[in-house]
Amino acid sequence: MRAWRTTRRGLLGTMAALPALTLPAVVRAAEPDLSGLQDLTANARPIGPEERRARLAKAQALMKAAGIGAVLIEPGASLVYFTGIQWGRSERLTAAILPMEGEPCIVTPFFEEPRTRETLAVPAEVRVWQEDADPLKTVAGFLADRKLARLPVGIEETVRYFAVGGLQKNGLRVTSANSVVRGCRMRKSPAELALMQLATDITIAAYRFVHARVEKGMRQRDVSQLMDAATRRLGGDPEFSMVLVGEGAAYPHGTKTPSPVSDGAIVLMDCGCNVLGYQSDVSRTFVHGSASARQRTVWEQVAKGQQVAFAAARLGAPAGSVDDAVRGYYASLGYGPDYKLPGLSHRTGHGIGLDGHEPVNLVRGEQTPLAPGMCFSNEPGIYIPGSFGVRLEDCFHMTEAGPKWFSTPPVSIDQPMG
Repeated sequence: MRAWRTTRRGLLGTMAALPALTLPAVVRAAEPDLSGLQDLTANARPIGPEERRARLAKAQALMKAAGIGAVLIEPGASLVYFTGIQWGRSERLTAAILPMEGEPCIVTPFFEEPRTRETLAVPAEVRVWQEDADPLKTVAGFLADRKLARLPVGIEETVRYFAVGGLQKNGLRVTSANSVVRGCRMRKSPAELALMQLATDITIAAYRFVHARVEKGMRQRDVSQLMDAATRRLGGDPEFSMVLVGEGAAYPHGTKTPSPVSDGAIVLMDCGCNVLGYQSDVSRTFVHGSASARQRTVWEQVAKGQQVAFAAARLGAPAGSVDDAVRGYYASLGYGPDYKLPGLSHRTGHGIGLDGHEPVNLVRGEQTPLAPGMCFSNEPGIYIPGSFGVRLEDCFHMTEAGPKWFSTPPVSIDQPMG
């Protein structure tokens, strides 16, 4: 699970406006002693050309099986996955067209062509359009030249409507490309799993560094900044670092009124980073000081909930059955039922890879069978409004022998980082 994150620039701006003697906690968070942390990414291997060729070949086989002539992809994780191009979306269309046969085509504004080529990692034709032209007409022209215009164009699920409408305006039929894009991206290769493992290792190492340095009176953003700083030092690119304290932890993404760390208060952290684009997502819950009997009980119930989910993740089982197993266990303890509080108000887990959240989810009703290479978060939190919440989150991937953890869940509230 992920949410908003603070920025170091914003924190330093706040610091500049305050007298120096009032800043001990903020200074610790913004400029900690990171000298004991080493970059873990020295041997990280980017996705290579052979794997990218294999991705295109698999996509083309799936297109042929579905009767799709080409797939249109706008900037985002899927564009990175198939072409390597790292690009932001704007009103000017830059997109990839993956044809049923042959090399892809990149359509981009004329003045952006040099920059578009900078991260292009596959052989591809590049067609440009001028400011007074219709970019979807350029797409249609490519499809006509490849003799694919009579077949439907698959639309990657995040493509915006103006692009879909533009294709239709140019006489093309459209359909969903989920069977193609999800069919490729949902099952990770060994190279992808290695990058996700490295991102997770960095997040766990950062957690261990931060946990030992959390002090009474620290604000939530102070702890978040400390986590970001440690993550960067370890070689990761921070994606999010949410910190919830006390009653705020009863709400999965917190409230508008954050609380400082205090003795006996629950601290729930949900953090992740990326390495060469691939994501981690790990949550830890601990108590600053001594835990109460109730805090211990709920923490242990959530730890058991994680194990129930892990045991239910069997090859061939519907993804939703993992969520069903957890809700059945929590109902036996008197929580819920279903999504009612106190209990588990969100799904048990989500897919993860180049996106922090990607299909499919461990949620009721999801019928997609679990298969080797699929990756998920496992985060069956328990939330008690007006009191506190506990979430433990570790990701796993499916292997031929069943699920395998990226990070090992902690076994005790007294040793929350393992």
